[in-house]
Amino acid sequence: MGTTELPDALTSVLTGVQRLVRRRLRQGLTGPRLRGAQVELLRLVAANPGIGVSAAAKELYLAGNSVSTLVNQLTAAGLLRRESGHDDRRSARLLPTPEAEARLRAWDERRAALVREQVARLSEEDLAALAAALPALRRLAESLHEEVETA
Repeated sequence: MGTTELPDALTSVLTGVQRLVRRRLRQGLTGPRLRGAQVELLRLVAANPGIGVSAAAKELYLAGNSVSTLVNQLTAAGLLRRESGHDDRRSARLLPTPEAEARLRAWDERRAALVREQVARLSEEDLAALAAALPALRRLAESLHEEVETA
């Protein structure tokens, strides 16, 4: 496969794997279904408790008002808490609720189990090929991240 076909094939396969993993995991979900941007914000807040709305917007490459809308939705759903900033009462610090943390943890555990189960079914040759591809995929991800940072 040449450099012309590889980008499309890679994007198609990665997108397909993500979609299929999400679809399989949604089958056993309880509670309201969250959209991608909501999950991204929840993950960011769980990893950075106390992050502000503007910092979250910058990290997610979204407009501040879009993140404010997501915060309102997630707060109403009982998944985020908003507290006043220590230095500036007008600023908001975002914190995950225990329900959000439990939901993210359960999703991560189920995703890891699903992928572990499917990887265990692969041949030794496929396992070796996947392991060999990981460094290149990491470099691709780093390059994409750096490019977004400089844009």
